[in-house]
Amino acid sequence: MPIRAFPPHALDEEGTPLWINDLAADDPNHSLHVVRGLEPARALETLGAVPHLFRPCELPAGKPDEWTSLPAAALGTQPGDSGALLAGRVGAWTFVYDDSGSTTEESTPSLSAEGRTAATTTFSINADASLAYAVDGEQLAWINVDDLDLATDLPNMPAELRAAFVAAGTADLDYLEPGAPDYSIGFRVICALAGLTCTLDDLRRVPLLVTPFG
Repeated sequence: MPIRAFPPHALDEEGTPLWINDLAADDPNHSLHVVRGLEPARALETLGAVPHLFRPCELPAGKPDEWTSLPAAALGTQPGDSGALLAGRVGAWTFVYDDSGSTTEESTPSLSAEGRTAATTTFSINADASLAYAVDGEQLAWINVDDLDLATDLPNMPAELRAAFVAAGTADLDYLEPGAPDYSIGFRVICALAGLTCTLDDLRRVPLLVTPFG
């Protein structure tokens, strides 16, 4: 499948949206949530963050070292401190980026409560990758990327999620052997779902919240 959702030069050589890489530390252990129709502060609260710790965020120009994400740099945290959550809204969709992977797909049904749609993707430092999709408080799909077979799995997905997979496509990744998992597909899919085919400069132009977490 061609990658329809992303403009040229929006993905890295591993097929990950560049704005995710721009936020992440090297060798990340992280997750991304998207939810339609929920404000960023409410999304953070739903994930378990503490409201009085939320602060408006202007992302710094760069990261101080390879171990620190850009949201953590905005908080001024040090390696070994708690993780950071960064939230913002682009159109109808809110995203929450979790630089430590402390929030998982278990939160997706809660984000989708009251008629909303939500999705979560996670990627661990051990290359465990998954994606969850929920509507109105019910998880409708959970995908382990290691076991994903688009030829057989795609027809059985909910229509909106299936369309996001088609839009995200399969990356032409030179380093992958035939049939090897595409560990970046979860990030591409939920970015395609939420229309987050943006750049880091685009995100700098929308109101952002950051908070320590974990």
